[in-house]
Amino acid sequence: MSNPFDDQGGAFVVLINEQGQHSLWPATTEVPAGWSIAYQQNGRHACIEYINNNWTDMRPRAGANIRQA
Repeated sequence: MSNPFDDQGGAFVVLINEQGQHSLWPATTEVPAGWSIAYQQNGRHACIEYINNNWTDMRPRAGANIRQA
């Protein structure tokens, strides 16, 4: 069985969690707890493009407000 995450011709969605982190996710795979769909089903390339355009700060939101001593 091949890995659905590597399927170049497969259908994907983009997930987002509470910290603003994004994930490319196979459309046929159940969305895990703590994640929701940020970008509806599309091709792999379109989903990766969405992630690149919308997730420009890789730091988790919770960590963005932590002060350094």
